[in-house]
Amino acid sequence: MASSEAPGYNSSDVARICGVSLRQLQWWDERNVVSPRQDGHKRIYMPEEVVEISVIAELRRKGFSLQKIRRVLRFLQKDMGKRLSDAIAGTADVHLLTDGKSIYLEEAPARIIDLLKNAKQPMFLVCVTDQVKRLTAIAERKPARSETVSLAQRKARVG
Repeated sequence: MASSEAPGYNSSDVARICGVSLRQLQWWDERNVVSPRQDGHKRIYMPEEVVEISVIAELRRKGFSLQKIRRVLRFLQKDMGKRLSDAIAGTADVHLLTDGKSIYLEEAPARIIDLLKNAKQPMFLVCVTDQVKRLTAIAERKPARSETVSLAQRKARVG
């Protein structure tokens, strides 16, 4: 997580957690896909934004265009009046299913199976709850010794 004066995650943390490049984060910010807060010249991402980036990255890895991903985010924000993190506030696992046109946010396993069985074209499934669990686990783990050493080395070079 970022330093104590700015709650949230810095760009480097988000890139590592979500498996995206710093340039990708910058590009998404410039195009208002996910826009973090600014703290001076640094971008600070709130946990709900990190969850969204994690799901966006997963959809990109599955071949979704940014246009289709925007449609998913718009659906959640406008049609459902919530962000992905709001959608997972309950106790059940939440899955996002989409074929690029139709979008479903579902938590009942039977309905997920029905959607998949009755789909006219391939559906992609992302377990949003798993993305949050992964974020939480990564955020809670201590940095590896190599990460600590490299940080100390970088500070030594700067100082």
